[in-house]
Amino acid sequence: MLSTFSDKTNFIWSIADLIRDTFKRGRYQDVILPFTVLRRIDQVLEPTKDAVLETHAKYKDRFDTPPDALLRRASGYAFYNTSPYTFGRLLADPANLADNLRAYIAGFSANMREVVEKFDFDNTLGRMDDAGLLYMMMERFNAIDLHPDRVPNQQMSYIFEELIRKFNEALNENPGEHFTPREVVRLMVRLLLAPDGERLQTPRLVLTANDPCCGTGGMVITFKETVLASNPGADVHLFGQEVNPETYAICKSDLYMKSADGRDAENIAFGSTLSNDHHAGRRFDYQLANPPYGKDWKMDQAAVEREAERGYAGRFGAGTPRISDGQLLFLQHMLNRMQLPSPPGTGAGGEGGRVAIVMNGSPLFTGDAGSGESEIRRWILENDWLEAIIALPEQLFYNTGIATYVWVLSNRKAAQRKGRVQLIDASDLWRPMRKSLGDKRREIAEEHIAEVVRVYQGATHLRAAVVEQDNTIVEDAWDKQGNTQVRCTSDFGYRKVTIERPLRLNFQASAERIARLEDERAFQNLAHSRKRDKAKRAAEEAEGRRLQQAIRDMLATLPGTLFKDRNAFERALNRVAKQAGVKLTASVRKAVLNALSEQDETAKLDALVAKSQEAIERLAEYRTALIAAAVTGKIDVRCNALTNGI
Repeated sequence: MLSTFSDKTNFIWSIADLIRDTFKRGRYQDVILPFTVLRRIDQVLEPTKDAVLETHAKYKDRFDTPPDALLRRASGYAFYNTSPYTFGRLLADPANLADNLRAYIAGFSANMREVVEKFDFDNTLGRMDDAGLLYMMMERFNAIDLHPDRVPNQQMSYIFEELIRKFNEALNENPGEHFTPREVVRLMVRLLLAPDGERLQTPRLVLTANDPCCGTGGMVITFKETVLASNPGADVHLFGQEVNPETYAICKSDLYMKSADGRDAENIAFGSTLSNDHHAGRRFDYQLANPPYGKDWKMDQAAVEREAERGYAGRFGAGTPRISDGQLLFLQHMLNRMQLPSPPGTGAGGEGGRVAIVMNGSPLFTGDAGSGESEIRRWILENDWLEAIIALPEQLFYNTGIATYVWVLSNRKAAQRKGRVQLIDASDLWRPMRKSLGDKRREIAEEHIAEVVRVYQGATHLRAAVVEQDNTIVEDAWDKQGNTQVRCTSDFGYRKVTIERPLRLNFQASAERIARLEDERAFQNLAHSRKRDKAKRAAEEAEGRRLQQAIRDMLATLPGTLFKDRNAFERALNRVAKQAGVKLTASVRKAVLNALSEQDETAKLDALVAKSQEAIERLAEYRTALIAAAVTGKIDVRCNALTNGI
């Protein structure tokens, strides 16, 4: 009997043995995922199958299409199947199995048929029938019990996600593409809800939650279950969007089976959130996401850049990151979709929005001042939305051991958090797994989640402090408690000032330096020709070698004196070149100067460069004086500084 999560997952995965000679390893999911979904749907609908068929027969002659509402009521769900088949009845007629299975799929209500068709199952079905595998597959899946009464939705989500993990592992796919470890999801949900304990107890509470890259729906489903555990009377509306057709189908089908009205399932959209947001115009109380790490957004580039040109009238007004990583685009989208807080004193509007997103280190560290990434971070900090960043343990995700970070953001910060960002180091809060799953060798236990949440909530008691001694700052004593600290938002900003020092060179026509000319590309190219005609090419290369030797001979006539004045050396070079009858092109002249020069801080500057250097030194003196004034308290630059780069 298959009683545990592992038993069921391993049984389904073992079915791959039947198809390994017909399907490549990378195509196993084309067979296994749709059959798993169909088996679960079949078991859900089987108890009311006869009632649906009776309702369909009763009304099919009265209406061209029997009323959808009556068939939904008969099935007990927001979907139904009007074909006469179940898995058991399909197996009873093996000779016509393929045709009957197609009729079975066609018998689904439009909403569920759209889900099943995302698997592109018809092509797979034909290949299996041709290979004589269809009956065996149906028989194997008919033997496993996936009914929600025996396999609750949460456990089924684990099964789907474990199967997807195995598929990704086989294909070596992007580790952040589909799956977030459940303990990370629980941590993110707890962090989102941590400040709202009192609000969650409100009678007839109505909330909205969204995941713009929802995968199989684990984040929003866990969010809803957590809220309902605290307040069973709450009405939580889930929303999401997913670009991968298979994971979209899994998410939507499972949500259809979680409720009679199918409301949450109807709110899951298919397509790319970045280029085609199906929930445009909506705002949400809570949002969670694990966007793909290091995945380019070339497919969305045209639409994203058009929207970015609209400035803050669109979602990407702060800027766009480099094309190789779209994580910060998803974060901008989520911040744009936060529920707006009520204007002070009006009582109108919402209660603001909260966001939790898990990303790798790239959004934290990539991008110099003024880059797209820097401007996005600057926008977030200047709007004071960032509450906390939590560093997670490594080796936590399934296909990668990279470091990851949870960002918590809100447009309704508590008063104690305003102008502040909390940093939490949770990288040591983990325990080893009894059995590794790919690169996942560690997990976060419930006590670790509780500790992170406790530290996060404790930050409301932290405040920025400065220790002074004799009117001089001797320590930047921002409050630290163990593995957390709180920083002023402006501490993350900086100005980038590029100070270019003039290049000082000396010149000498020594034998050693003349020999370096042989390594200069422009000098080497003199003896190379691109002409196709062999005779002409040979003649040109011979002329080039003659010129090379003439240059060597000419340089040997230069005095061996060490020149510290570039102008004086160039006058000497011009004189010997004229005497030798050698004409130096710009590129060859540059090669000669490169070969015969060395850096020398005592070399002479020309008049214009010297004046520029004098101005730079005066600027440096001014900067030193400004810093001294700030340190002694004559100028307060803390927390009010302009952030030029983040």
